[in-house]
Amino acid sequence: MPGMEQFRHIGEVLGSMKALMVLQDDVQFNQCQCCLLFDIFCLAFDTIAEEIRQNLKFEEKNKKWKALEPPLGELYRVFKEGELYIKYCLDFKDWWGKAISIHQNKDCVEYHIHNLLCLFPAVIEAIENAGEIAGLDEDDMKKRKVVLTRKYNKEWNDPKLFYWRFGKQYLIPREICNRLESAWRQDKWRLIEALEDKRILLSDALTKNEHRLADLLIKKLNGSEQFKGKLFPSSILLGAKDYQVRRRLEGGGQYKEIHWLGESFVLRHFYGEVESLNSEISTLLSLSHPNVLQYLCGFYDDDKKECLLVMELINKDLISFMKENCSARRRILLSFPVAVEIMLQIARGMEYLHSQKIYHGDLNPANILVKVRNSTEGYLQVKVSGYGLSSVKNTTRNSTDQNTDQVTTDTCIWYAPEVLAEQEQPGSAFTCKYSEKADVYSFGMLCFELLTGKVPFEDGHLQGEKMSRNIRTGERPLFPFPSPKCLVNLTKKCWQNDPAQRPSFSSICRILRSIKKFLAMNPDNGQPQLLSPSVDLCEIEALFVKKFPPEEGGDPAPVSRIPFQMFAYKLAEMDKTSMSVKDDKSQDPTNDATSTDRDDGVSVVDDQLVPASDTASVSFDLISVSSETPVKKISQRNKPAERKMRKGPGTTKTQTPRHSPAQSPLRTFSHNLRPTKGSMSPLTMSPMHPRIRGRPVPNS
Repeated sequence: MPGMEQFRHIGEVLGSMKALMVLQDDVQFNQCQCCLLFDIFCLAFDTIAEEIRQNLKFEEKNKKWKALEPPLGELYRVFKEGELYIKYCLDFKDWWGKAISIHQNKDCVEYHIHNLLCLFPAVIEAIENAGEIAGLDEDDMKKRKVVLTRKYNKEWNDPKLFYWRFGKQYLIPREICNRLESAWRQDKWRLIEALEDKRILLSDALTKNEHRLADLLIKKLNGSEQFKGKLFPSSILLGAKDYQVRRRLEGGGQYKEIHWLGESFVLRHFYGEVESLNSEISTLLSLSHPNVLQYLCGFYDDDKKECLLVMELINKDLISFMKENCSARRRILLSFPVAVEIMLQIARGMEYLHSQKIYHGDLNPANILVKVRNSTEGYLQVKVSGYGLSSVKNTTRNSTDQNTDQVTTDTCIWYAPEVLAEQEQPGSAFTCKYSEKADVYSFGMLCFELLTGKVPFEDGHLQGEKMSRNIRTGERPLFPFPSPKCLVNLTKKCWQNDPAQRPSFSSICRILRSIKKFLAMNPDNGQPQLLSPSVDLCEIEALFVKKFPPEEGGDPAPVSRIPFQMFAYKLAEMDKTSMSVKDDKSQDPTNDATSTDRDDGVSVVDDQLVPASDTASVSFDLISVSSETPVKKISQRNKPAERKMRKGPGTTKTQTPRHSPAQSPLRTFSHNLRPTKGSMSPLTMSPMHPRIRGRPVPNS
């Protein structure tokens, strides 16, 4: 019973967390966030157990439980990563190094809980879908269907109504939402108290450098005016007992790996006056997001005019990761779930940077860092780097990096057409004004490489200026066939020539979460290229943005809104799917209202409750129908006939057709389309009708 086995593994991880949380008073860092993480995992486990009790029976295990295995397997990895996070926060070793590493860390909420909330709807829907598979009790199934009909009703397409009715089921009751907003702030104040206690109670035991470091962290966490725009003396870093430079990293000599306070970090090192950079450096040091490489602290030597910025260390970039894990020539590509996971994490990092009014301008594989977690198979964390201090970057653009050959060969392949056009203006070198939409274009090129394993345009014969000119005129790399339609559509939206046609990163995140949910519920079954939702998620996002326009200020929505966003997507997908099925039926007049068989042999499921993501019920090849249905086109084409039909003498409302309704091929259409005497029905005038194709249309 695979589904139950996965659930049992999740229970074992939760049991391990319970044992760890017995010692919650000894948690050294982020105690409130660890308690929140444990509580929401407990709620998730109890909710799954209740859903299984409501929808499934043990004696039906051979028919229904297997569908739960993929989403529960993904959920197990989320639980396992949460357990490792709690263990890390409990560890006493290298206290000062950890204080530097996670003193403003929001990983608990923005990473672990985000992953839980965007995956949990897949678990809930998988259980509901399994409950609808033919089972032992037909009466139970009918009643369950009534309940689900009421659950996925459009009346719940409102954030407040959703939270009141389904908040607990989707792990966001009011108490949890309040803690999501406050837990990291409480942990910040707890760390300030711990630092002050060390400085006062352990004053004699601390070294001079540790005293100064405590002062630095307290001022930074307090956000005091003394800290803003001012870097601390470099002697705090260079005078530490265990400080040492281990090796130079790529980046034109700016970057080094260092060992400090028992931890490994990256040191960004450059010379020059920093007065003009103080505001930007202060902003960089205040950033905190799990998908953005974090600046931790900064130092300056007034005599040498030397600036030292300490950053977190991640050794592998996307170029190295791709070389190790895929090869387009050998047809070994990243699995779609892994590619989507990388895309989502990049998009989340960029969404955060844009909310802080920071535009990257140089988004390419060398600036995407990947941390592979060996302790959790298939789990990785992605961070955006290379942002900020563009004036410092420009002084080292001619450096030769060992591992950025694909980036330096033709850097124009990552730049948006409008950026390339601006760069070609006289005197504009390295002074381009980057924008959100330019970053979205670069993201589209990254998506192409992740999906195909190829550097964009690597097979092309054009280079340099010719490449730039072709990109500006609309040339884009070609996807191989077959490719996943949903991801190809999103990529093409991102690299539109017109910046206004490109989506925002908030929209991209919602689309990718929906694709991630779909993949969690639908393993590829050996044909991953055919795996794609039956509706265009870019269209669903357009409907969502129209109904729920983004708030002013541009801040990304809190993670507590993710369940509602995914629920709203679900409603829109179901509505779109049911409309497509109805339109397919209406195009075939031989289709009886009680029949689900089309003349062309394609099975149509007359069930609005079946979700678009249920591959057991709805074919992936479901015919998509234009938003302008054939019926609308027919009615527009025959407006004069309709006008004559309404005004014609002798027409009565009670007029009936010559044939009985049971035999009528028009029975699925509205009765107000019945013809008047002496006129042809608008439907029978349509050349699309298979039975009259080629028949001349008589005059009215």
